[in-house]
Amino acid sequence: MFTTFVGTPQSLTGSSKSGSSRGNLVSPASESSEILTRAPPRPKRPQVARACDSCRVHRVKCDNNSPCKNCHTRGWQCSNKGSNEARTLANAYREIDRLRQQVSELEEQLKEERNASNTASLNAAASISSPPVSSKAPSPTHLNGGLNYVRDCTNTRKPWDGVHTSTAHSRQKNWYGPSSLFYFISRMNNYLTSVFQQLHLDEQIQLNSVAKSYPTPNCNHHDPKDGSELPSPEPIKTNASSEFLTPTQEEYFLNLFWQSYHSSLLVLNELEFKEHYKSLWVAPGKPRMSSALVDIVIAMSMQYGMASIPRSGTGASIDVDADDPTIAGRWYYRRCQSLLTGDLESPTISTLQCQILSVVYLCCASFQNMAHSTLALAVRTAQMLGLHFEPAETIPLGEKEMRKRLYWSLYTLESKTCMKLGRPFSLDLSSTLCSLPSDNHTAAMLAGSDFASLGENVTWLSYNLHNTKLVLAARAVHTSLYDKYSDIYNGDKGRTIYDDHEALERFADFLATTVKALDAWAQAVPYALKTKRENGGVPLSTDNSPLAVERFAPLWLQRQRLLLELLYHNLALNLYRPFITFPCTSTSASFSLPPPAPVTQSHANSAANHSMAVTNIMHQILSETDILRGWHEAFQWQWNAALTLAGYLFAYPSSTITSTVRQAVDRAVAVFEIFGRNFAAASSAAVVMRDLVTKYDFLASKTGDSHKQVPGAALRGSGLINDSRAMMSINEEHAAMQTTLSIDTAFSVDSSNGLEMLWSAIGNVPEEWGYNFGSG
Repeated sequence: MFTTFVGTPQSLTGSSKSGSSRGNLVSPASESSEILTRAPPRPKRPQVARACDSCRVHRVKCDNNSPCKNCHTRGWQCSNKGSNEARTLANAYREIDRLRQQVSELEEQLKEERNASNTASLNAAASISSPPVSSKAPSPTHLNGGLNYVRDCTNTRKPWDGVHTSTAHSRQKNWYGPSSLFYFISRMNNYLTSVFQQLHLDEQIQLNSVAKSYPTPNCNHHDPKDGSELPSPEPIKTNASSEFLTPTQEEYFLNLFWQSYHSSLLVLNELEFKEHYKSLWVAPGKPRMSSALVDIVIAMSMQYGMASIPRSGTGASIDVDADDPTIAGRWYYRRCQSLLTGDLESPTISTLQCQILSVVYLCCASFQNMAHSTLALAVRTAQMLGLHFEPAETIPLGEKEMRKRLYWSLYTLESKTCMKLGRPFSLDLSSTLCSLPSDNHTAAMLAGSDFASLGENVTWLSYNLHNTKLVLAARAVHTSLYDKYSDIYNGDKGRTIYDDHEALERFADFLATTVKALDAWAQAVPYALKTKRENGGVPLSTDNSPLAVERFAPLWLQRQRLLLELLYHNLALNLYRPFITFPCTSTSASFSLPPPAPVTQSHANSAANHSMAVTNIMHQILSETDILRGWHEAFQWQWNAALTLAGYLFAYPSSTITSTVRQAVDRAVAVFEIFGRNFAAASSAAVVMRDLVTKYDFLASKTGDSHKQVPGAALRGSGLINDSRAMMSINEEHAAMQTTLSIDTAFSVDSSNGLEMLWSAIGNVPEEWGYNFGSG
């Protein structure tokens, strides 16, 4: 007997494995019986174009029913909608085209409605202010191929209007946005005008700076207030003269730059600059060759150095003249600008460095609008040089990092200036492809300066990096906040958001969700860049704990720490300050108190807390050290904080922190007195603050709440202000009130009851002050 191997088909065995068939050992007799008992083939299941979502997830068969059989029996959510159309790529494209066409039609309808409303408003305005025109004149819609430029350029969003005010030598008014200090000054003046029923001008709460006396830093010895024509500028002196320094003096001020600005404004390579300066002395005994970069560095150093020297004389005069320290070095500044004109068509890295340093010089000299204009020029120069792109790989590492530091220093400076003035930005992240500069030890060694290492991951470049990140975080909050304004306030109630308390509270809620970016930044700052606190205080906070200044730390490091913290508080108070709301002075019978606004009140308190933090730091540092003596930007931060505190006092006379704020105002006056020993603008700041304090104390005295008054003896005992200027006498207070409040009417205030003459005419005092007019 022989056995045979019969191959069983794969379809009968159910095996899905590929390869050769395996044989089965069978006999010829059993072969025929197996064939007779073989199962019939399984019926082919119906095909569907696409299984429903549930069947695809569970990997089971589906059908074309709606819902399919599996989903119906098992209780699943079936995605079949009863359509048997196959879901192919072509069908998807057709559906996309259909939706795009629908969106286009809806957009066209929306444009037509906006066009109709805009045309109606334009025609109404034209009918009032324009003479009638011929009926044959084409309408704007039919001009230029039917494109309506008026409609396309019209923004229906409600903007937050700023204020037009004069802040310079000219009486020409310039625009400042709602985030600016000038906008806050205008709001405070409007409130004081309403309360005292005497006109308060914005100029009364402005510094007596050089910009108020002279049109440019190139001032001449003349009376700027007379009506005569300004004399023509003197010719630029290119040779050594009495206006310029000797080589020894130049070297002194250049060294002063490396000790002061260089560690906080990283736009120069110290080694390369010194080699460049050395190359300018070509012949012994002869003047050096001209250099715009050297000139502006000397000008900045002279401005800072002269502001660190006490002024001659005993009194703290507020008069500004051509010898004011804030414009020291103006001859070098002027010669720098003259030399830069030859580089505008073909700018270099040195051109941009000069422009950035010129912006700092103008800011410190209080020429804010000139600085903003110079910033715009610097932005265009940086873009011409391609600094907004990532440096090429062929560039050496040291030069790469220098280009990054230069661009981000410009970005930071422009952001700070625009937020301070409330104006639109010129640079934005959407056009910036350059990464942040590095602060590692390799980059620090290639930066051209020799500073000690601060730790494993911290170098002298770390300040620049974290300073940039701080400004980026503040700018992100600033941009989102003011972009949100038109979404929250539509102008239905009043002229500004301050007339709509519900909208203002929603606005405050939005800030509370975005301002956390600043808190996150503070947590990420390295410990080496934080100034320690006494009594367990927390750096970069508003707990007002005293500073624990490290005694043996290098001066540049202590200054970096202080500038970083002061900038943090300054940016924070600017974000919170718009929520300081002044009481309503309406006397109408229908007037009712606004609803409670806890978030708005909290933000106002935060603005005051950050302002007090600036004031306390400045007062301690100036009283105990010389780290910030003559530092103009620190003085401007203090001025910003002081006016914020003064506004808070008028807005919230019964707040839980009012008495603390009142004491902080006296500390601010003491800070201005210290600065006033060096330059006149600080002395004028002290005068303005004393005048505002006098107004507040007068209003507070009418309430009978003794806690709102700070006794002069207590102030003198705490060392907050000097004894000689601790408190103005009663006669001096009334004289200040008479000068400020009486513009067209003079009245005598010779006794302690003299201000009652003014008080008897006041009828718009808000209920927050709690006055009882019946009892006098």
